[in-house]
Amino acid sequence: MYGIGIMSGTSLDGIDTVLVKITGYSTETQLEVIAYNEYPLHKELVSKIKKACSLEHSHSDLICSLNFELGYSFCDAVKALLQKANFPLEKIDYIASHGQTIFHIPENKESLYRSTLQIGEAAILAYQFQTTVISNFRVMDMAAGGQGAPLVPYSEYILYSQSHKNRILQNIGGIGNLTFLNGSLNIDDIFAFDTGPGNMMINEACQILYNLPFDDHGQIAKQGKVISVLLDELMNHPYMQKLPPKSTGREDFGEFFVKDILSRYSQHEKADIITTFTMFTAKSIAFHYQRDILTKYPLDDVIIGGGGSHNDTLMQFIKDELYPIPVYTQDEIGYSSDAKEAIAFAILGNETLNHHYSNVKSSTGANRYVILGQITPKPF
Repeated sequence: MYGIGIMSGTSLDGIDTVLVKITGYSTETQLEVIAYNEYPLHKELVSKIKKACSLEHSHSDLICSLNFELGYSFCDAVKALLQKANFPLEKIDYIASHGQTIFHIPENKESLYRSTLQIGEAAILAYQFQTTVISNFRVMDMAAGGQGAPLVPYSEYILYSQSHKNRILQNIGGIGNLTFLNGSLNIDDIFAFDTGPGNMMINEACQILYNLPFDDHGQIAKQGKVISVLLDELMNHPYMQKLPPKSTGREDFGEFFVKDILSRYSQHEKADIITTFTMFTAKSIAFHYQRDILTKYPLDDVIIGGGGSHNDTLMQFIKDELYPIPVYTQDEIGYSSDAKEAIAFAILGNETLNHHYSNVKSSTGANRYVILGQITPKPF
């Protein structure tokens, strides 16, 4: 069976698409990556997404329209992937789309229900490509009492578990999240949670201060120095004190949060801000390892994926913080760091079609294992 995974993350740096050949399901899954592509999000669309995520500026007609606009953008991304792979559309069996997160409320808060909203209309993909689409993966886990995140751990359990090896899969996208894989190979022994910001704060500051979408290979961060008082403030963020399972997003570490910091620390060098944000990502990762994992389990290695794995300064900060634990990138062990989350949703979509659960309840806090995703059938 041939499937496509689509991921548009909180870093807003593009739409990741992957074409896979997949057979079996659960622990019998066999997967081959045929092609991967990153389709750029144009500036106007990024601006609309940020506005839709903003408590101050969002409005219902924007979200309504954006749901369809993103659906068409996802179609363009899939077309670019198929063209790159020179792969015929009619051989595609399904598309699995995470969608674009607009807001995520992992816990009841005052008058607000625990809830999550990902948009990017699945019907448009189903109609355009005349195939089955699986989408809206997070909501069933939330219905089962979970936080709807993180969902990638199931795919990491399938792809990376090794007997008698304790390892962490650390993703650094817009948000950082970890999956602890216990060498027992028992899914009940896995746990996962968001460690805090990944690239989100760095990217936002680079855009504001340098008019750059990101810090290419960490070159800006390499030139600056850490502002200790700011780092202390960041490490005292309320999210750091919460215990797993937990999840976060743009509502905690997005544009509003970054702009407030930049206004209060405007007297500091721009590069020092980027360096401090980069160190915060590294420190927040190390903090959670030390508090929540290393006090209970030995750790054999750490494998880092996502866009942050290409930030050389960030990677060095993480290696320094975790020494002497070996730290690798997914590329170094033969997998694509960039394609990680798109592959995850291709796997989750396959589980859904096989009527099999794909949440890790120890990671999301769900009461039971459930089948994730909503199926939009081939329309004709």
